[in-house]
Amino acid sequence: MNHFPKLSLTVLAAVVTLAACGKKEEPATPAAAAEPAVTQACGKVTVANMNWQSAEVLAHIDKLILSSGYGCDVELVPGDTMPTLTAMMEKGKPDVAPEAWINAVRQPLDLAVKEGRLHYAAESLKDGGVEGWWIPKYLADAHPEIKTIDDALKQPQLFPAPEVKDRGGIYNCPAGWACQLTTGAAFKAWGAAKKGFVLVNTGSAAGLDGSIAKAYERQQGWLGYYWAPTSILGKYEMVKLDAGVPLDKEGFEACNTKVDCSKPVKSDWPKAVVYTVVTDRFKSIGGPAYDYLAQRSWRNDTVNQLLAWMSDNQATGEDGAKYFLKSRPEIWTAWVSPAVADKVKASL
Repeated sequence: MNHFPKLSLTVLAAVVTLAACGKKEEPATPAAAAEPAVTQACGKVTVANMNWQSAEVLAHIDKLILSSGYGCDVELVPGDTMPTLTAMMEKGKPDVAPEAWINAVRQPLDLAVKEGRLHYAAESLKDGGVEGWWIPKYLADAHPEIKTIDDALKQPQLFPAPEVKDRGGIYNCPAGWACQLTTGAAFKAWGAAKKGFVLVNTGSAAGLDGSIAKAYERQQGWLGYYWAPTSILGKYEMVKLDAGVPLDKEGFEACNTKVDCSKPVKSDWPKAVVYTVVTDRFKSIGGPAYDYLAQRSWRNDTVNQLLAWMSDNQATGEDGAKYFLKSRPEIWTAWVSPAVADKVKASL
């Protein structure tokens, strides 16, 4: 999928070889933001501007708050999951990765944290990155008996396939996305074909989003893979089905994510862990500015709503950041002291 950070297997293998098994340093519960007015500038700070929408707007929020609230000289630099975290581990730059999806690089990253080269600040997404199969809320309300994947598969007539008569449809990810493999594996593991379903090829990200929009416009059934946080879930209310089984981490990773998986397992999708990662240099000199990053965390529904506004208004990350700071002070002012909040408000 395009929202979840893409990983280069070659780069990943190179990074993993750097790591030895290390004990994870759990992020400590951050202290409350300092109350006195901030008078000491925190210096130059480089912040990774990751190339997906939620990370982009968060980078711009950080830039506005760090610069106007704490006197930092903030530079946004282009970023993506593997290149950014690799550069931070090896070179200590950039200073901040606001939205780092760390599951695939957990071992080397934990080692860098254990050695004190990097630090986990706040968990950027309190809910984590969420994947699975979803249905529209209007259908869930009309059919309260549908709670799990198994429940949905008992009623293929509620989810008509667009081009196959008398079959239910399960909407898949576009070709080349990792979620295409996991959705296909789940389709096999749950025996969906025998229960009257076909996989629906969506062709592209726009095609997948368009299928949800079309279903909503017609108030029709829809069943398929999606993830959060995303703009489409901010615009169209969807309900994630319970897998009905726990995560089988070993089976999921060994087969369900592989092209040649012949015996996929029934398994919940793993929750992606998403942290703000900072260098030791910034933690050492950042002072109250680091305390802000140790506090700054939001929920997927908040992000979904913001991304939906950005998509509807063709807004940039900077536009989205300013809109959020102006419209949702009840959220972000809890991340900073009153003195800093006043400075940020005055800058908008």
